[in-house]
Amino acid sequence: MDLRTITLTGALSLGALLGAAVSVQAEKLRLGNEGVFPPFSMVASDGAVTGVEPDLAREMCKRMNVDCEIVVMDFKALIPSILQGKFDILISQLLPTKERKDKLLLSRPLFKNPSTFVVPVNSQYTFTKEGLRGKGIKIGLQRGAATSKWVQETFGDSIEYSFYDNPDQEKLDLLAGRINMLFQLKINATIEIINKPEGKGWKLDGGEYELGQDDLPESERGLSWAVRKGEDALMKRVNTALDSILADCTYTNIRKKYLNVTTGPQDAACVVAGK
Repeated sequence: MDLRTITLTGALSLGALLGAAVSVQAEKLRLGNEGVFPPFSMVASDGAVTGVEPDLAREMCKRMNVDCEIVVMDFKALIPSILQGKFDILISQLLPTKERKDKLLLSRPLFKNPSTFVVPVNSQYTFTKEGLRGKGIKIGLQRGAATSKWVQETFGDSIEYSFYDNPDQEKLDLLAGRINMLFQLKINATIEIINKPEGKGWKLDGGEYELGQDDLPESERGLSWAVRKGEDALMKRVNTALDSILADCTYTNIRKKYLNVTTGPQDAACVVAGK
């Protein structure tokens, strides 16, 4: 083998190594999450992102054989940021509204978590525009949430609105008496308000709402994660990983670490099976 052959062989080998490095680097994905939605997502004192969604996302990434980084930001910034390419997968649960489906590809449903009202325990409200008019109601809503848009469209000027960046801020103002009603996802409101000592003066009322899902069969309803439109191959990989996590009950084991109620039919089936 002459020097030219050795040099060429070395160049090809180096090229192969560099190509492999680029390939590995391309498989690092950034995941967007709000980080302030307990028990589904929380930021610990050391900065670690924990909760049902981050742990589930890490297992998804493991099964997709990719490295993942979780990026935390306000919920209202998540959809604009993924559309701008600032991260690859949105891992904060989304209601499947038409507006969102027009902009994003939504994953298979992951969480069965309808919305409901948090109101004073001694209240007897009729949850219509006329039923709430003149009652002095000031409701707390999360900026950027589909639930907030629905409440405003449903009740119009019959009630007052206060907007917050996350549910923790809503809860603080509710307990301080600065607002007197919330519209939140049922599981979160139950765990973070109703089941806590400071929540004894509050109740869930007004029914349960699965917004944006009226046209879906009951078995297909739920909240989802998302990727950008056009990322069909990535969405397929996400769904394949999530389907396997649900099927072998890993989802249930992750959920049990943070939450003692089931969040969907496959999760419930795993509990019945004792897995």
